[in-house]
Amino acid sequence: MCPEVLKNERILLIDDEPVNLKLLDRTLRQQGYQNLVLVEDPREVVDRYLEERTDLILLDLNMPHLDGYQVMEQLQAQHDPLLPPIVILTAQHSKDFLMRALAAGARDFITKPFDRNELVMRVHNLLEAQLAHRLLHDQKSVLEKMVSIRTEELHHTRLQIVQRLGMASEYRDEETGNHILRMSHICALLAEAIGWDEAQCDLILNASPMHDIGKIGIPDAILLKPGKFEPEEWEIMKSHAEIGAKLLDGDDSELLRMARDIALTHHEKWDGSGYPNGLVGEEIPQAGRIAALADVFDALTSQRPYKKAWSVEAALSFILDNRGLHFDPALTDVFAEQLPAIVAIKQRYAEP
Repeated sequence: MCPEVLKNERILLIDDEPVNLKLLDRTLRQQGYQNLVLVEDPREVVDRYLEERTDLILLDLNMPHLDGYQVMEQLQAQHDPLLPPIVILTAQHSKDFLMRALAAGARDFITKPFDRNELVMRVHNLLEAQLAHRLLHDQKSVLEKMVSIRTEELHHTRLQIVQRLGMASEYRDEETGNHILRMSHICALLAEAIGWDEAQCDLILNASPMHDIGKIGIPDAILLKPGKFEPEEWEIMKSHAEIGAKLLDGDDSELLRMARDIALTHHEKWDGSGYPNGLVGEEIPQAGRIAALADVFDALTSQRPYKKAWSVEAALSFILDNRGLHFDPALTDVFAEQLPAIVAIKQRYAEP
């Protein structure tokens, strides 16, 4: 380590005796150290320490108001990951005093009256070690920041892909991507209302757009048919739930696991009359139950080439009539309570 680099390091000198401070100051300045902070009153130490980064502390033990042990305790309470090394200056030669100082956080000690050459060498060695420690810490912080930025970029890219996959399925069904925006935000609103944490709400916001991804596998002649399905056509149409689950299967990320659950179960019904597996009540994943409510409500209140939009009142009446049949009863009650916020989402993401 270049000795000149160390000359700019900040050293905090703490001693209640002005004569001792002047001696320390003169000794270190003769060696080229200029960034020295002298403190006589130990009650000022923490404030002076926090004013600017400190690289080394020379600390007397026996002082009025606060002794060296108490000063170290206050410094440790700052929880600074780069707390500088502390060198104890003391006339005490007792092993008990020294062991207590080391246990309190001191890195080294120098007995008074100190040898100037010994002092200079200890200061140099500890500053060198602290500088190396700081460089490693800074490097780690930079790497952690780079990883965090890259992780966020990957997360954003994954969400963009997910949203576009969902929009692709809706466009095939002659719907617009705004259905996905409305439906996913309603899902997140309901999830928050029943107590899901922020991370889980974010998951359902970004997983629910893929609820109908399986429609990619449905032939246009059936998917785009304007009239009523024949029985065999309806069976093919219903298969989009299982197709979607297969498309999303095999990934261990929380996002795609939830997306798979929603794709597979958002057409299941509370009373077991839904598809594809006729699940009953809480056998249906909660995310699927939430998505069912959000999807049906937005579908009913949106205009399509084959139907007019229902009024909010009519759609709510349908949902309440199907409480405990199609929809989870408790979720249905929450849905009704959140209706003003749900209507606000519909207005915010209305069709252009």
